[in-house]
Amino acid sequence: MDSKELQPIKQRYGIVGNCEALNHALDTALQVAKTDLSVLITGESGVGKEIIPRLIHDNSLRRTRKYFAINCGSIPEGTIDSELFGHEKGAFTGAIGEHEGYFGAADGGTLFLDEVGELPLSTQARLLRVLENGEYIRVGSSEVRKTNVRIVAATNVNIQHAIRDGKFREDLFYRLSTIPIKMPPLRERGEDIILLFKLFAMEIAKKYSMPDRITLSPEAEEVMKRYKWPGNIRQLKNLTEQMSILLRDTRVVTPEILADYEIWPTIEEKGGLVRVGHNSEAHNYQNEREMLFHMINALHREVNDLKQQLSTMPRTGASFVEGEGPVVPSHTSHPAVMPSQASSVMPSPHPAVMPESAPYAEEYVEESLSIDEQEKRLIIKALEKNHGRRKKAAEELHISERTLYRKIKEYGLDEN
Repeated sequence: MDSKELQPIKQRYGIVGNCEALNHALDTALQVAKTDLSVLITGESGVGKEIIPRLIHDNSLRRTRKYFAINCGSIPEGTIDSELFGHEKGAFTGAIGEHEGYFGAADGGTLFLDEVGELPLSTQARLLRVLENGEYIRVGSSEVRKTNVRIVAATNVNIQHAIRDGKFREDLFYRLSTIPIKMPPLRERGEDIILLFKLFAMEIAKKYSMPDRITLSPEAEEVMKRYKWPGNIRQLKNLTEQMSILLRDTRVVTPEILADYEIWPTIEEKGGLVRVGHNSEAHNYQNEREMLFHMINALHREVNDLKQQLSTMPRTGASFVEGEGPVVPSHTSHPAVMPSQASSVMPSPHPAVMPESAPYAEEYVEESLSIDEQEKRLIIKALEKNHGRRKKAAEELHISERTLYRKIKEYGLDEN
């Protein structure tokens, strides 16, 4: 199916873009919709995977029946079996009545299991049985029940790595991925980035009755197309909303303005930092890589703050002789920061002596490079900002609630 034939579908579901990978994903979804085959949608967080199962259901023979979308990562491990398969009265503490569960309620319809890679292994075994013969058992019951449900699943986890690490069943993977559909990341969609930006800018201007919407200069468009977009469409929409509200002096976005929002062509081009998130062996899970990206950005901001502080500090404790560098008085109790030490953190061409009350820049940067510490601090800040609401904190960190729970336990934050 060519792009012209797909245009009515895109308009119906608010899909913007014409890149080949996106068109292929939509075409595959339409072809498989008329069947009852299981579908596994893969792609990074924020690429719009949730559109595909809705499109499949609406174009299937089940379109008049129920459609449920469940985020497996947001349901606590202790209750997920009850939520999916139901439970009997008295099956556990608090089970004051029977609960049908999603597989019972969606009988004859479609069930979308988002973040299926977060399912516990015990739940994966139950799901495999449903996929094989349509049978399941409620929690606290011995009665086998039947259901006729179409399963569409999605994940941002690298399933092959999860299988290798024993976190996902290989037989379940093959059952789910009868028809695989891959949604492309935003960084690979070229001109679609600019089209999406224009759409979001127009929507926000209309929503808040702004006289004019923000636009991109030609140079800014190139920066946007070369940026890596770790948060994908979700990040682009958030950025567009921020600039639409906060830019007052100009409505034309330039590369300099994008730099203020930490949008650079590549991460390597800014301060020599190492690009993360594209080496499949570096880590198994995309949400972890996104979190690492945010930690690097936080580190960069801290180093910039340190630069500003150093540049405004009075140069006490040493005088400068033209062509000779710093002359340190004999009574000083601390050595001067030499040019080789200061160059990495100070914009000034001249070295300066650190005051006694200030830490050494080199020590500060070295301390800030502790990834675990940065990750812990970001989690604490997100929890404080959202008044302990873990779901909101997880959304802000671009990770699942289950991942956040694991990190909180790992760092002992639940004991505070």
